[in-house]
Amino acid sequence: MSAPKSTTFERIDKDNVMLLVVDLQTGLFQVVRDYQPDEYKNNILAHAALGKVFNLPTILTTSTQQGPNGPLPKEIVEMHPSAPLIKRQGEVNAWDNADFRAAVKATGKKQVIMAGITTDVCTTFLALSLIEEGYTVFTNHEASGAASRRIADEANARMRQAGVHVLSMFAIACDLMRNWTYTPGAPQMLPFFDRYFSGYGYLSRGHDAAIESGQILPGESQ
Repeated sequence: MSAPKSTTFERIDKDNVMLLVVDLQTGLFQVVRDYQPDEYKNNILAHAALGKVFNLPTILTTSTQQGPNGPLPKEIVEMHPSAPLIKRQGEVNAWDNADFRAAVKATGKKQVIMAGITTDVCTTFLALSLIEEGYTVFTNHEASGAASRRIADEANARMRQAGVHVLSMFAIACDLMRNWTYTPGAPQMLPFFDRYFSGYGYLSRGHDAAIESGQILPGESQ
């Protein structure tokens, strides 16, 4: 039996990372089948909101948005009114667009958090290009959508094999935060989770209610 492969835990550094919103467009949204529409809408808005809560350099890009792919959701554009919005007119891989490459390089950051529609094309092609350019890439798999779960799984496996870190939104948020006492910490992240990760949000609400009432059920503390 061979020894397990040695790995290094590469952390997300909030001072050295940018956020990319790649082709999360209202038309392309319609082809996503690995998440339910309401769930996926929440996922892409949460992805965009990470840039806001952690004050990350954020770049938005679209692919031929004047056609059936459509524009970015207005919620994302309004969330980042000052962010570069690169409207690509033909390039499938965002890295093939000179304006996009310039915007990425202008951040001065060497780590990337990204998500796109579709996982197997927009996310994978760009992630592999960024790896080739020497960036460390973290993809938010919950905010990347594909035409089927199998397609998403195969695309994520391809990216992992190339060295891309494929993570959940919660994992990305917690690695950015690192410590509830930091800033952003509990005062900023609990409202974020309440809005975008309702399980944890309601856990927090339940704790608050117990403190306010001063009561717990017999046996609850065991």
